[in-house]
Amino acid sequence: MNTQRYTRTAIVLHWLMALLFFAVLPLGLYMADLKLSPTKLQLYSYHKWMGITILLLAVLRILWRITHRPPALTMPRWQQIASATVHAALYVLFLAIPVSGWLMSSAKGFQTVLFGVLPLPDLINKNKELGHTLGSVHEILSYTLSLLVVLHIAAALKHQFIDKDDLLSRMLPGKSLKGNLP
Repeated sequence: MNTQRYTRTAIVLHWLMALLFFAVLPLGLYMADLKLSPTKLQLYSYHKWMGITILLLAVLRILWRITHRPPALTMPRWQQIASATVHAALYVLFLAIPVSGWLMSSAKGFQTVLFGVLPLPDLINKNKELGHTLGSVHEILSYTLSLLVVLHIAAALKHQFIDKDDLLSRMLPGKSLKGNLP
């Protein structure tokens, strides 16, 4: 049984990023196929706000992780390696995807304005062809992240309900789930 838990800060950052991910991804899928309209532009703005917020939270989360050791894993070595690899890839993607979106917006000539009030600098000059390429990169990275998130959730559920090692409780607010399982 894993009785050690992540810190409250790590738990809050994890779940904030999860909530934003589960909002920003479907929004991105939905808005991409809309015809140009004020609604589409507003949705793009929301998508960018969430993306930049995810980027900032990811930086905070990485800094927190560097300065606060996570609870030890009590599982076979190959699972520890798989876990570390997936987590590293998640961190990289939570940085790379918002940056690729920001770069894409810059290349397409659409400035990113955080929360509708704070204009962020363009990262590159306007370049339609590069903007299209960056759009493809952004999309591929987003689908890759989605796949890894599904893998991450499946592994957590496997540990909770098949291995019954209470691993999931380390990242949940509140107490252990062990006593609440059938």
